[in-house]
Amino acid sequence: MKILIIGNMGYVGPAVVRELAHRHPEAILHGYDNAYFAHCLTGTPFLPERYLSQQYFGDVREIPDRFLEGYEAVVQLAAVSNDPMGSRFAAVTREINQEATVSIARQAARVGVQNFVFASSCSVYGVATGGPRTEHDPVAPMTDYAKSKIGSEDALASIEGDMVITSLRFATACGMSDRLRLDLVLNDFVACALSQGKISVLSDGSPWRPLIDVSDMARAIDWAIQRRADNGGRILSLNTGSNERNHQVRDLAAAVADAVPGTTVSINTDAAVDSRSYQVDFSLFARLAPDHQPLMTLSDSIQGLIDGLTGMAFADAEFRSSPLMRLQVLQAHVDSGRLSEGLQWLE
Repeated sequence: MKILIIGNMGYVGPAVVRELAHRHPEAILHGYDNAYFAHCLTGTPFLPERYLSQQYFGDVREIPDRFLEGYEAVVQLAAVSNDPMGSRFAAVTREINQEATVSIARQAARVGVQNFVFASSCSVYGVATGGPRTEHDPVAPMTDYAKSKIGSEDALASIEGDMVITSLRFATACGMSDRLRLDLVLNDFVACALSQGKISVLSDGSPWRPLIDVSDMARAIDWAIQRRADNGGRILSLNTGSNERNHQVRDLAAAVADAVPGTTVSINTDAAVDSRSYQVDFSLFARLAPDHQPLMTLSDSIQGLIDGLTGMAFADAEFRSSPLMRLQVLQAHVDSGRLSEGLQWLE
């Protein structure tokens, strides 16, 4: 099997590369990335790309024609990857997250790729009341990031041919990575507990977040690159996570405080309504992929972050202004003249 992982040098990519290399030792694994975050290594003495046969560098908006020829599976992880970045770089978010994704998928279909996997997001449900959302419920994307994800899904559904297309609507990512991000709710809480001894919840604590560890995201992608059309249909958008990991934000803060003794928690009871609150039903994923279900519990993810950050001697109380926040990295590239406002390399 020959597999291309696009956007492999971000937060999720190292776990995906490692999982696929472990599960398919005979496979040829290639990566393709623009290297915005290549230098953001955390807690690892070696490059995660050591598992790859080849690493390509380039802009996903400019993948050469027929570049995908010969691959059996393509995994599209590349994205402007959260709401603050999506707001700061709105036009680029659409270009990279949606337009490039659809262009790549169409090229893949033309050259005979068998499986195309797109990393979508449960954030497409927006503010969702009335119980856990299934794949058949209406979506209500509230941000540029979420709109780019559902826009991609809609366009992918129109691609004709035999290629099996799987859009994995991932729960909110969390957990330790070789390129750790702290601009994710659980990761942020653990970093606050370790560096400040306190967690300040900016909302009233009631919003719901489903979580999935990056290692379990990788397991789901391993399933999707092998999925057959008779298991869910040729085109599939799938909530990806576990029903046990739907959590309210206040409960996440409490769990982290329990794991880091001495941590205090404050909650802003006067906060405005959060624009992202959704419970998600992952029952279909459980039925279609019984051997690739999430293994990491909330406690496992928290402990993995504690161990990883402690191993890094992490103690930065001002981490939200550090390179552990992806928007800070992109803005530093732009401010230094390395990247244009369109996130294209200038030098």
